[in-house]
Amino acid sequence: ICLRLNLSSSNLFRNLCPRMRSLLFCCFVVSSFLVKAQILPAYGDSRTATTGWQFLKIAPDGRSAAMSESFLAVVDDVSSLYWNPAGLTQLDTNKFNFAVDYTDFAAGTSLNFAGVTYRINDNTLVGVSMQYFDAGEMDVTTEFLPFGTGQTFRATDLGLGVSLAKELTDQFSFGVTAKYVREDLAAVHNQNVVFDFGFQYDIGIQNTRFAVAISNFGFNTQPGGEIVVLNLGNDSTVNEFTEIAVPTVFRLGFAWDAIKNDKHILTTALQLNHPTDNNETYSIGVEYGWKHIFYARTGYTFATDSGAFPAFGFGTWINRRFGQIKLDYGFNYLTNLGMINKIGIAYTLPNSFKQSNERQ
Repeated sequence: ICLRLNLSSSNLFRNLCPRMRSLLFCCFVVSSFLVKAQILPAYGDSRTATTGWQFLKIAPDGRSAAMSESFLAVVDDVSSLYWNPAGLTQLDTNKFNFAVDYTDFAAGTSLNFAGVTYRINDNTLVGVSMQYFDAGEMDVTTEFLPFGTGQTFRATDLGLGVSLAKELTDQFSFGVTAKYVREDLAAVHNQNVVFDFGFQYDIGIQNTRFAVAISNFGFNTQPGGEIVVLNLGNDSTVNEFTEIAVPTVFRLGFAWDAIKNDKHILTTALQLNHPTDNNETYSIGVEYGWKHIFYARTGYTFATDSGAFPAFGFGTWINRRFGQIKLDYGFNYLTNLGMINKIGIAYTLPNSFKQSNERQ
């Protein structure tokens, strides 16, 4: 009886149209993660400071920052390499796309991001990305020398990623990213390999789409190196450290183009963020575009453990003979961290100068 039921279910699934199969698959994945998302918070409060590689949770681009990071289902540019690799399939038909972003973060720290994508064919794209976080030079202090010992140290983080995205149907696409990440704090370092998985689905009703992504999925690793602890008597050396977990984040997003024509486009977005080391947050974002030249954006995040204010920003697209240039700026203000500014520039290399001239 069980065998007969399994065969019947299998045949029924095969007989469904590709659109229905994609929709059922999406519903299964979403429901699976929602069940897990309800279980995880039971382990206790916000779980803050229980993972490493925190730089992986800093959005690198100005466009998403201006929409308060409600961006998962909207993403259609090089920032897909960070947000959701499935979004790469929404890039235009040009072969190469480049982007460089800079974040002026809290306390004099900074984050740099760079990405390149290449379209292999109509349905497949690949990309590489780099994230580099620099905390700058800091003084070594002790209990008895709170103003410094005369020594300094540096804290840096590095992430290198390779992404693959594929469009299975006109409405459904998926992507995966493998990232090498490394943290360096003075003479101590920790390295790991983590993965991002995501998909996007165009519902096909009123320009509505949704996306699901898991970022920074991996295993615990143990740091290496040693630190000399300064004491009044003999100094001691520490070379054994506790294993560090990765900052995995589950995201679910929806986007809807309320207005979409040649002159105006108004996109609204909703997003659920469920990190393994903090409280769940919810965000909304809005993007308005005029003639595909100028864009204005805003957004807000709810349920953060550090107070947040509405985010805002703007962007512009410039068509030139040698390609298309995109400029984006995003501003956030957090109660505990202060002002955060993000600026980015992207460049689309046309397949030929002739094609670029035809667009102009």
